[in-house]
Amino acid sequence: TKLPRLLNRVARGESITITRHGIPVAMLVPPEAVRGRPVREVVAELVTFARGRRLGGVSLRRMIASGRR
Repeated sequence: TKLPRLLNRVARGESITITRHGIPVAMLVPPEAVRGRPVREVVAELVTFARGRRLGGVSLRRMIASGRR
């Protein structure tokens, strides 16, 4: 796979977005890129990332209830 090469790039400080059919599905970022970031900034990025994505028939309420068990 390409993962070892991607991890080497991340270790050198690069951030990499992984896509599936042109749609971002994950990011590889160096640890220092996420430490100490303001919570509002991180939440705003999550909200932007989640826009237009569907849960595939799973209800958010059911997921939350399942997580509380």
